[in-house]
Amino acid sequence: MIKDRKKLVIIDSNALVHRAFHALPPLSSQQGELTNAVFGFTSILIKVINEMKPDYMVACFDLPAPTFRHEEFEEYKAHRAETPEDLIPQFAKVKEVLRAFNIPVFEQAGFEADDLLGTISLLSEKQDKNIENIILTGDLDTLQLVDDNTFVYTLKKGITDTVIYDQKGVEERFGGLKPYQMTDFKGLKGDPSDNIPGVPGIGEKTAIKLLLEHETLEGVYENIGLVPKKLADKLLEYKDQAFFSKKLATIIRDVKVDFNMKEAKFGVYDKDKVIKLFKDLNFFTLVSRLAGSTGKEEGEKEEPKKNEIKIKNANKDDLSELQKEKKLAVALFEGKLVVSAKKELFEAGPEELKEILEDEKIEKMGYDLKK
Repeated sequence: MIKDRKKLVIIDSNALVHRAFHALPPLSSQQGELTNAVFGFTSILIKVINEMKPDYMVACFDLPAPTFRHEEFEEYKAHRAETPEDLIPQFAKVKEVLRAFNIPVFEQAGFEADDLLGTISLLSEKQDKNIENIILTGDLDTLQLVDDNTFVYTLKKGITDTVIYDQKGVEERFGGLKPYQMTDFKGLKGDPSDNIPGVPGIGEKTAIKLLLEHETLEGVYENIGLVPKKLADKLLEYKDQAFFSKKLATIIRDVKVDFNMKEAKFGVYDKDKVIKLFKDLNFFTLVSRLAGSTGKEEGEKEEPKKNEIKIKNANKDDLSELQKEKKLAVALFEGKLVVSAKKELFEAGPEELKEILEDEKIEKMGYDLKK
């Protein structure tokens, strides 16, 4: 990234909200509403604001209705689990946070958030030649958009371990492939998370090798005579599926959206309104992270930091008390195995918790339990 360029942060909101929901333990507002996804999303938002100091910001959302991809391929994303009931109401709260910061929201029937941010990243460059796009997301689907003017800021683990992908970063992550080859890569390998089929039997290594040799999916088939016969036969058998998979994976960049750089200008918002919203949501630790804020108004007593996440290393007494509980919450939080009976969070190693976790008399609940 170049220092003297203006920065537009484009938020892939759904990806971030889902990532935050599964990364954080249950948190609630003063009204008792679950807010862990809202807290995680807002925490990342403030981190990016403080680090990047953006000149412009917009947020893009998916809509519940099917997109053109679903219409063309009924099985698109069919393997994904239903959105958890506890998460659905949190999207409205996320939009409330964005409105408090005066960040415009874009969503459009028939298209995914990726299509909107892909379009906006092109429109921004047409409206201002001195702009840099920073796509803030929770996954790697947007790496295909990375170029001299566009970067992807994403999460490696939890909500605090982040990475910024430029063109070199993409090449290092995918064995030498360039960003524009990501759609060809998915055409060959597929994408299980989106249920994009690709060519059965072709994995990451084979896909990378083919594209390093022939550059694009079209190049692979134009030079099919140079491909080993067994692999060539498979490629020919699933040729239509390969090109269809590439099409499904390709982000549309010509959606008709009413995007105006002036309306996306960031920095003018009512800080008092934001602070009040944070306090209503019990986000007291985030108040102090607002740029230039001390976390309390002059003459006002500091509120208790109800949402500060403190994790205690469990000792023998703690483990003994946990063993007596009838119900425990279990989660991986920023790489730590954490259990909680009520409000206090305890961290312990798998061996220390083994007896408790194997005890069938203790009911276990939590988020992202597969992990």
